[in-house]
Formats: sequence, structure tokens, C-alpha cells
Amino acid sequence: MRVAVILLAAGTGRRFASGLERLVSKGGMSAFDGAARNAADLPKQYWLFDGKPVIRHAAEALLPFADVIQPIGDAAALSQVLDGLPTLPPVPGGAERQDSVRAGLEALAALETPPDYVLVHDGARPYVPHDVTQGVLDALQRFKAAIPAVKLADTLKRVEGDIIQGTIDRANLHRAQTPQGFHFAALLAHHRQHERSETDDAALFEAAGEAVAIVPGDEDNIKLTQAEDLVRLERLLGTPPCPRTGLGYDVHAFADDRDLIICGVKIPHERGLAGHSDADVGIHTLCDAIYGALSEGDIGYHFPPSKDEWKDMDSARFLIHAGQRIRERGGRLINADITIICERPKIGPHVAAMRARLASLLEVDMERISVKATTSERLGFTGREEGIAATAVATILLP
Repeated sequence: MRVAVILLAAGTGRRFASGLERLVSKGGMSAFDGAARNAADLPKQYWLFDGKPVIRHAAEALLPFADVIQPIGDAAALSQVLDGLPTLPPVPGGAERQDSVRAGLEALAALETPPDYVLVHDGARPYVPHDVTQGVLDALQRFKAAIPAVKLADTLKRVEGDIIQGTIDRANLHRAQTPQGFHFAALLAHHRQHERSETDDAALFEAAGEAVAIVPGDEDNIKLTQAEDLVRLERLLGTPPCPRTGLGYDVHAFADDRDLIICGVKIPHERGLAGHSDADVGIHTLCDAIYGALSEGDIGYHFPPSKDEWKDMDSARFLIHAGQRIRERGGRLINADITIICERPKIGPHVAAMRARLASLLEVDMERISVKATTSERLGFTGREEGIAATAVATILLP
């Protein structure tokens, strides 16, 4: 039997976009922060997981079962993201889902050899277990229509405003999924005859009084609808994030006639630190730790002291860059731990301000930043109060 797939990608994902904006504004998009800020208007079917768009994941999952795939949606975008896959030229979608399916059916009907079966799948469902698709096709041996569905587990409440009006019996309720399967000629005929808009194609058979079989769906066969679904799909489709750790160490000698700046905080002291920039030993060592975790060299590589543009520069500029590099790599700072080594001045009274400043520059919660201090028991150059040393460890999750 010849099987075709109609892959729907004509939607704009308005609910997803608004939810994404809400999560970004709340600071709840930690793992996707960089992507969220740069792609909030991108239709959800084109979001990347493990380097591939959502809809390409869907197409590849259905390819083993399909003789032909008919994409529905923006031709230029779909041709690009599905490049290299054996699909038909994309067909523009319609105002409603039913219009888009109808467009795909008519395109398939115009083929020299129309299919026997057709699977209709949401392009925003990227994770499609093979046994779900096979179950639908097996059911089409006995029925003209079959859909995967998951039985409801939660208690359902009917609500008006903020008040529960009653409890709904969930005994026979299921959540419908895709791909939904049909005898091609029967689905085409129903679409040509049925004018009322429906939310799925099985409803056309239900309206005509024809049996629609239910086969087991899968809880992981989710449709990317809410922004919160990103995290779950990343677990299913993405490469597990890898923890990376970097170590930083920096030393600056004391110097007269300079302010003492440590971890972005000006500290009262009779001397400051010598250096090409503002000589913030705390930020410098933290930058080195971050660049080390990213395998991107050290602070001198990114901001060479040989260049006059960095002379007397506020080191906040360097740490902002390091934080940007984490986000641009799709990473997330798990924690940073900085130790300041000196006899004087006392660091303890300034730790809270230092943590807050570093967290602000890195755009992370303050709880991810640790700053502490120790002395060298009057030993060495720090013990002789010739300068200040600092170490840092930074741990980052990278895809």
C-alpha cells in the first residue's frame, strides 16, 4: 500500500510566542536564553533542537513509513529546512487547519499515482516514536481512520472564572495526537464535502458516523505549544548538556594613586592595583575561568594589554563579554567561586556587593556566585602586602 504524509507547518504559533515572551521576561529561559532573545518571533516549527529544526525532526521520524511527504506552509522556509529529504514541493496552507490539510490532499490527488493511505501530522510534533506510527498503519488494515491517543490521567474540572462548577468523568476521555491515519480516498471525499471547521481530521469521520480506531499514543509525542515544552523536547531530542569547568588565577601588584577595584566594587584602601585596565583581579580571574570552561583562551587573548583601547578600561566590560560568550554558545553558568588572597584590605564586608555586581554583569542569579577571601599567613608576596592574588572556578553547561 502506498503511504503519503501531509506535514503541517502553516501555523504561526501565537500561543508559543506569547508564552516565550513571558518566560524571558521572568528570567525563566535559562537554558534557552540566547535563542529566546534572538528568535522570539520565529515560528515554533523552525526552532532548533540538536541543530535541526522541529519540523525536520518530524519529517525524519516519518520517512521510514512514507512513500511521499507533502509539506504544507511557507515554501521558501520549508525548502530550506527540509533540504536533502525526499519531499514534494511545499504547498501553501490555508486560514484554518482544515484548509491546509485539504490543500495537501488535493496536491496528492493530482499525482500520477495517488496514495492508498495518508498520515496527517503536526509539524510541531518533532518526537514521534516508531511504534505509534506503525500502530496507526496497522489499524488502517481494519478501519478507514485511526489516531494515536493517550488516556487522561488527571482529574478534570469544569471551571467558570476561578470557581469549579463540577468534575468531569475522565473514564473514557483521551488526548488525541498525530500522525492520524486515513484511507486517502475517504479523507479526500470528507474534506470536499465537509464545510464546518474541525480541529482534527478524525472529526470528519465522526461527523459522518464512521468508526475511528484508537491506538496507543505516547506521552513524549508532544506538540510544541507552550514555551515550557522546550525543556521537555530538549531532553528528548537534544544532546545532553555537558558540564565544563574552567580555572582562573590572576595576580596584580599594589600601585599608588589608583583606586582599588575588586569584583566590580570600589574598596577603600591606601593603594590600588597595577595593570593595563583597572586591574580588577577578581573579575580577571573569573573571566579566565569562564574562557577556560569554554576552551576560548584567556582574558589576554580577547583583550590584549598591548592595545591602547583597553588602557584603564572598566573590567566589567570583560566580564560582560564572557557572559555573552556563554549564552552565544547555548550554555548556562551553573556556578562561579572566586577566592581573593590578601592580608589587607578585609574583603568580608564587601562580599555581598561583589556577588551582586558579578551576578548583574553575568545576568545570573546571585546564588550562582560565590566570593570569599583568605590570607597567606604573612607568607609570600601577598603576605608581604606587595599585591593581591585571586583564583576562580567556573562551571558551565554546554550543549
